[in-house]
Amino acid sequence: MLHLRYFVAVAEELNFSAAARRLHMATSPLSQRIKDLERELDQRLFERDTHHVALTPAGEALLPIAQDVLEQVSSIPWRVREATRPGRSTVFLGMPTGVHPRLRAKINTLAGRVNARFELQRWPCHAQAVVADVRGGKLALGLARLPVGDPALDQQLVMSEKLGAMVPSDRFAGWDSISLADLSELSYVVTPREFRPPYFDQIDSDLAANGIKKRINLTDAGYSGVAEMISTGIAFYFAMIDPDSPVHGYAVENVTVLPVTDFSPHLETALIWRRDRASRSDLGELVESAREVFSEPLRT
Repeated sequence: MLHLRYFVAVAEELNFSAAARRLHMATSPLSQRIKDLERELDQRLFERDTHHVALTPAGEALLPIAQDVLEQVSSIPWRVREATRPGRSTVFLGMPTGVHPRLRAKINTLAGRVNARFELQRWPCHAQAVVADVRGGKLALGLARLPVGDPALDQQLVMSEKLGAMVPSDRFAGWDSISLADLSELSYVVTPREFRPPYFDQIDSDLAANGIKKRINLTDAGYSGVAEMISTGIAFYFAMIDPDSPVHGYAVENVTVLPVTDFSPHLETALIWRRDRASRSDLGELVESAREVFSEPLRT
């Protein structure tokens, strides 16, 4: 099982150093474990040199098999819990930071609808942890910022929020909108990966393609740290325009959010769950109720 886990990490990263970091181990023993697996299977799984790693045909054949085996193993805890639990069970829904109050109200509606069968509890998570914890079975459901590309998960769009540029107020006093050109002298703030929704990587790429090259990389700060950086007058970020969004609670003096005339990003949130949990267990009852409650996504 460990060898398969090592193989999948390298196959998905196509980089031994990145896979080693993901597995919290050194590169040298990881490379040795892959060689052990290759000897056991009598197949070469990777083509590798100092600059490039690629799957061989044998590696490409093994990857979906290994992913399926690991999926089955990771599902053991929740399958056992479901087989032995009482009639009404407690399930957890992962909540990232900054969930809009209208979306929270919908979650409360869902909790009330399924109350006879499930006690639905909210569980706070970083944006990246929601996907991992739903995939691992720790959470029954999760609110995840899109995109989510995990084939083991199913999803339903529940909210789309328009984003604007979070900028220094004094620099843009009296402005009611802004263009990308107006932002070119400021540095875009890049937050740590555990705080950063995946969509913000696309925003970063789009900004670079439009000539905005300056970056400030924060290493251990979330929204409050971003607001502090912007208030100094040297940086900008993207945040929800809707004043009811909780992210405005992190605002500090000399920070405002303006719509961008030539760039209209939207942060989309989906409700996610493991596809096999919905199809093979009575979690399907919860998922069906969720689909009904969120049949129309919220928009701001």
